Amino acid sequence: MSIMRVAMSGRAWVSYGQIYVESTPFSGVMEDSFRGQRNGLCGAASAGVLFLVTGLHTGEVGFTVEVHGTAPPLDDSWEEIVEASYRPAGEAMLITWGGDGGWWPLELAEADYRVRYCGWGMDAGHQANPPSDDEPVVDRYLLQFWPAAPAADRVVKVTSANATYWHDAMSNLPPPLPPPPPLTAEQFAAAQAEQDERMAEQIRRQQLASWGGSLPSDRIRGTRTAFHLVKFDRPLLDDLDRADDATLIAVARWSARQACAAAELDRMDWVADALDRMDQGVDQSEIIQPPPETFGTEGKFAVFSSTGWDAGNSKPIQAFLVIHRTYDEPLTAALSTLWMAIGAYGEWRGAELIAKLREAFPQLG
Repeated sequence: MSIMRVAMSGRAWVSYGQIYVESTPFSGVMEDSFRGQRNGLCGAASAGVLFLVTGLHTGEVGFTVEVHGTAPPLDDSWEEIVEASYRPAGEAMLITWGGDGGWWPLELAEADYRVRYCGWGMDAGHQANPPSDDEPVVDRYLLQFWPAAPAADRVVKVTSANATYWHDAMSNLPPPLPPPPPLTAEQFAAAQAEQDERMAEQIRRQQLASWGGSLPSDRIRGTRTAFHLVKFDRPLLDDLDRADDATLIAVARWSARQACAAAELDRMDWVADALDRMDQGVDQSEIIQPPPETFGTEGKFAVFSSTGWDAGNSKPIQAFLVIHRTYDEPLTAALSTLWMAIGAYGEWRGAELIAKLREAFPQLG
């Protein structure tokens, strides 16, 4: 017998009486590897995978992998011998359950192989406790590969009760279902349309749930901050959508004042003046006129960001950000400044602020 090479030899960890050769991700379903086979020790029915059964449940077994150029002669000293066909679908390796116990590259070509799996001591291994590092293994296995055309698997030799059990159990599995016939162009188009309709319905349901059970207008959904207000007062979005521009501008200015008051920015004379200019409709470029020395000299304070109010920027910058928003498109201005005001108040008080808004603007009801 001429061995081309020994790809692995030594102790290998097994879990649940299993170890594998994988060249493609394995489904993890044992039955998928054995459907349609006669033998129950070397499952080769899943493309690119070999499912190898051992007697020992958990622990180390003796394991050798050989790669031959031609079929090696049978060694009758092994108690269990089975054969199957195998073709790697990528880089093949011997791998333990979950990969935690190690893996060994086998350096197989992506070609057709015949596989012979031999076992010795399976009954003893099945009944044994895991051997410690200084104890000899109880059961051992040999896995041999050589180039060969695909052929049915076969049981060559069986002596143990454990192997007999697996042969009987796996050979009685129902065969795999035949692949469905290919779809016609019309069937494919109909199936694609049905899938698109299901996906659209799923998206619609998700949107409904996220918007409180009813979708607002495209105009509302096109704003950046409307979604944040759903949890406080969902009908308010529709009320603002129906409001005229004058009301929306007034809501934006009111919200800007609330934000500055909550952050105590309105105590600064130049901010109070800016708020008054805002109410008068002065161009935004002329609104904020802080004393030059205030920038960078008043320390850090709460400042609005895209997600709320954060520590970071100076008070002048914060005031500018709040008031600047009141000059956006009316609906965007109303929604964004209201969200900023909630951030200044604290989200836990958001419902309180919106109640004040509805009191100040009864026309929204």
